[in-house]
Amino acid sequence: MIDTLDPLHDHFMQLALREAQQAIAEDEVPVGAVIIREGSVIASAHNQREQLRDPTAHAEMIAITQATESVGNWRLKHCALYVTLEPCVMCAGAIVQARIPLVVYGAVDPKAGAVMSLYELLNDERLNHRAQVLSGVRADECGELLTEFFRGKRRQGKK
Repeated sequence: MIDTLDPLHDHFMQLALREAQQAIAEDEVPVGAVIIREGSVIASAHNQREQLRDPTAHAEMIAITQATESVGNWRLKHCALYVTLEPCVMCAGAIVQARIPLVVYGAVDPKAGAVMSLYELLNDERLNHRAQVLSGVRADECGELLTEFFRGKRRQGKK
């Protein structure tokens, strides 16, 4: 059972939020992710789709690649992923493939979320792996970063 009051969830989500802030500095959609293993960060990333011109360069995808390199195995069975926004279909698929057992996210994504909003891929019994999910950790802060980013983009478009 996931301890929703565990202060470590808050701590690691704060690290993911720092990554999201870095994305803003690079004019990327502010999503950040960290992967931990045995209480230590082994990967941290933010969206880099614009910079890399790569539609797969989501924070989660980059962090998963870093984590597999760190542990020397594509199976991340003893890890947890913290991400500021509910993962999309692509990222949820990668989470399943990497066998990540715990996913903690901040803001829901009603337009593309594949963990609880539109789909429930991480809990689909037809798949070979399922993950425990904790949502809503620092959700207001995570959501506000995205709201402000897109508000600024709309303002720029009106100029």
